[in-house]
Amino acid sequence: MANEKLPSSGSKPAARIEAFLDQAQRVPAPHERPARGRLVFALDATMSRQATWDLAQSLQARMFETTATLGGLDVQLVYFRGFAECRASRFVADGAGLSELMSKIEVRGGHTQIAKVLKHIRDETKRAKIGAFVYVGDAMEENPDDLAVTAGELGLLGVKGFLFHEGFDSAAGATFREIARLTGGAYAAFDASAPGRLSSLLAAAAAYAAGGRSALEKQALAGGEAARLLIAQMR
Repeated sequence: MANEKLPSSGSKPAARIEAFLDQAQRVPAPHERPARGRLVFALDATMSRQATWDLAQSLQARMFETTATLGGLDVQLVYFRGFAECRASRFVADGAGLSELMSKIEVRGGHTQIAKVLKHIRDETKRAKIGAFVYVGDAMEENPDDLAVTAGELGLLGVKGFLFHEGFDSAAGATFREIARLTGGAYAAFDASAPGRLSSLLAAAAAYAAGGRSALEKQALAGGEAARLLIAQMR
């Protein structure tokens, strides 16, 4: 038998355990990196959207720049075009990756497929939490009540929608506002001839997806008009 050192009869196991626990409490907790935010970036890629598609491609990198200090952001591109074509990319973690994906996509004629987009976001967040989604479009050619039902489901799942509307289509504007309301998000109109507004809106939505309401409030306090606009509508 090996010559093992056994505890003496005078040892006090309870005291040793207490000393160990006391020492363990003094060890600093490991530094945890903040969780990365997840955002779905959805775009209408039908024929009328060429100018805005090019604009969104040139501006999307700012979403990543804005969230770099908030733990980072993973973005999934979702788009529809043509005859019943609606696709989703992988999640990418940098602006260059998203720009590469967008550069391979051409706009095509077709009707809106917003219902498919909302259902995809609903199913995606059931697999892994999504902080928010952005939708950029100019038209709505679907049943607004059906869209409202799915938007309500997203609201219950805690996914806030930021609907950015180009143009003056009143039916689209009303429906986008309702989707934003039902998800607890926000609606904003923009003009493609003034790209700065869309850039600021995308950056504000990305800040929320990565850092929550507190990150958006910090942007607002720093003078962010887009952040203030979104906060005024959110619940």
